Amino acid sequence: MGTTASPSVPLAVRSLLWAVLLPGVVAGYVPWRFFGVGRKSAAPGPVQVLGVLCVAVGVALLTVCIVEFARQGRGTLSPADPPRHLVVRGLYKYVRNPMYLSVSVIVVGEAFWAGSRALAAYWAVWFACVHTFVVAYEEPYLRDRFGPSYHAYTRRVRRWIPALPRVAGIEVGHKYRKQPH
Repeated sequence: MGTTASPSVPLAVRSLLWAVLLPGVVAGYVPWRFFGVGRKSAAPGPVQVLGVLCVAVGVALLTVCIVEFARQGRGTLSPADPPRHLVVRGLYKYVRNPMYLSVSVIVVGEAFWAGSRALAAYWAVWFACVHTFVVAYEEPYLRDRFGPSYHAYTRRVRRWIPALPRVAGIEVGHKYRKQPH
């Protein structure tokens, strides 16, 4: 992952370009072109409504991540134009790979919408490839680039399973434990 982007191209333009090229192809072009997502014409049932909701949530989360990469990290989602600073705010407080998870939510939603087991299989293969890329390339690169700060981040934030947020100092999902006096 190296910075090869031209500094003369504004960060917003680079971010939009990479969003179209990377998740746009994986979660947009491929499902529509090869798995019939755009050809769904039957009246939507509950599964299709769930699919549409997943796509909407996934797109919103992905947008938040891309903006956070640009604002805090001063880079894009592309390995060719990565953030210059470690991003640990926003959704990155809860999970280390929210962009990949956002794309997952989009593709799984499209599979629900289209009723396509083939699209679900495409997602599974894509996610296995992403996991391999993250473990074999991205994480070692980030350890080398950001050193102890990335190591500390990996110790407190999980790779794929989001941590529940804290509410008023109490972790959601954990039983309240009465403290001894």
